Amino acid sequence: MTRIKRIGVLTSGGDAPGMNAAIRAIQLTAASYNIEVIGFKHGYRGLLEQDYKTLLPHHVDNIIQRGGTILKSARCPALQTVEGPQIAAATLQQLNIDALIVIGGDGSFRGALEIAKHFAGQIIGVPGTIDNDVDGTDHTIGYATAIDTALDAIDKIRDTADAFERIFLVELMGRHSGFIALSAGIAAGAEQIICPEMAQLTASDLKSIITPIQHAQLLRGKTSYLIVVAENSYPGGTTALADALTQAIGIECRACILGHIQRGGSPVGADRILATKLGAFAVEQLLQGEHLQMAGEINGAVSLYPLAKTAERTKAIDPFLVRWQQQVGSS
Repeated sequence: MTRIKRIGVLTSGGDAPGMNAAIRAIQLTAASYNIEVIGFKHGYRGLLEQDYKTLLPHHVDNIIQRGGTILKSARCPALQTVEGPQIAAATLQQLNIDALIVIGGDGSFRGALEIAKHFAGQIIGVPGTIDNDVDGTDHTIGYATAIDTALDAIDKIRDTADAFERIFLVELMGRHSGFIALSAGIAAGAEQIICPEMAQLTASDLKSIITPIQHAQLLRGKTSYLIVVAENSYPGGTTALADALTQAIGIECRACILGHIQRGGSPVGADRILATKLGAFAVEQLLQGEHLQMAGEINGAVSLYPLAKTAERTKAIDPFLVRWQQQVGSS
């Protein structure tokens, strides 16, 4: 077993419900091995600016149910400079930190890989992002909560859509990934789901959206109709798509963009459990000498995956649900 006396931890990139649960698990697990934990504030910025505090057990009391991150997060353009990773590594060495745990997405892991070029210690990643777009793990911390948050909002929008017999387009987060859109759309019973994995729409592709709407109106008459849209799926965004559809079919289409509401809120049980599991596993794997790996979960079992491969985008949304949604959505 590798001898480690001090571990650093930071949360980077967009916050995700369950990050606090991961911090808690890291601190408690490390403490059980008599390892000190240093928490860097505001992600990599805290590492570059030496803004940190020692995390003690009482610091992680009563945080497992809290959204956000007690360590805060921030973008850090300075890390992308030539000197940034060198300064970060020098801080780790100056503070006698033997290993660093980075909680975040693939962008955060790319930063960790750059620091590793100048750092003699170990680095392990823990996947924390609502997008679920990190290779090497079935689910990322925050994804389950984001689905429930989106679903709650979509259910409420459906009530208004029913009352006014309107067409609503609900935009969900996901950057270039349709995980949240597909899952929340299926669970909400959306008539259509639009995400990058299904099709890259252009202004000339409206017919593929309009035809199912017109078919539904022939069968059911004027009624509510929901389209769940992953961000970046249409030029100009979902508002532009709603305007284009309104002009094309002569029926008012409303866009509702959920935005950052999907990042907040108390993590659901699945995220608390996953975060606890991966945080504890990360510490134990550091003690086993692991380096430049991500702590993930595949088929319910904890596993390691190379940090360098986490952004290769080989992870795909459920092909069965995609096929089924396209089948029923076009009928």
